[in-house]
Amino acid sequence: MNPPSPGTLINMRKILRDNGLLIVNLALFAIFLIGMSLAGMREYNADQLEHHQAVVSFWHYLSTGAFIEAVFENWESEFLQMGSYVVLTAYLFQRGSSESKPIDQEAPQDADPRDADLRKPVPWPVRKGGVVLKLYENSLALFFFVLFFLSVWLHAVGGARAYSEEQATHGETAVSTGQYLLTSRFWFESFQNWQSEFLAVACIVGASVYLRQRGSPESKPVAEPHKATGA
Repeated sequence: MNPPSPGTLINMRKILRDNGLLIVNLALFAIFLIGMSLAGMREYNADQLEHHQAVVSFWHYLSTGAFIEAVFENWESEFLQMGSYVVLTAYLFQRGSSESKPIDQEAPQDADPRDADLRKPVPWPVRKGGVVLKLYENSLALFFFVLFFLSVWLHAVGGARAYSEEQATHGETAVSTGQYLLTSRFWFESFQNWQSEFLAVACIVGASVYLRQRGSPESKPVAEPHKATGA
């Protein structure tokens, strides 16, 4: 097998440099998801044995309500946080925070794309205009909210399965996904995650006024005064 050519290595390094933030986060996501599923299977099987029921394989565990509920219960809160953050930072300010747009001057993000110079490279929806552009200029928030509502539904689907399994062990009747959505358990699971997400956002918004991290775009320059707003 021939070793990679110098040009191939250069291209690979360029890809890693240009996309390192995304690649590393996706890799960490995969590692932690696998770790969660393995630990979750052991916990699930321990509970099965405690109730004198058969243990399940790894692949079977991935289809259980317990796993589906646990995954999407967390995903929904993350997508809610990001979608809300995208929308709130479009309209609200925090003086001194690197997470806020500047208060006393125009921000580039507020520029109307309809006034863009079409002689320059611009995204296709900007050239198209109309409804396509209207959707595109709100597409980041829409993306997160679609993922949020999809995660809420899958959380309910998995939760209904897990809840119904528990009901069966106690001789009670199973519930549908719609019925599970009305239970206090579903909302407890959701609210316990949602509150922590918005606490984390409040912490980064407030802390970035006074604290710094050299080299991070989430921080103002280290020598920047506290009242300076924006990155």
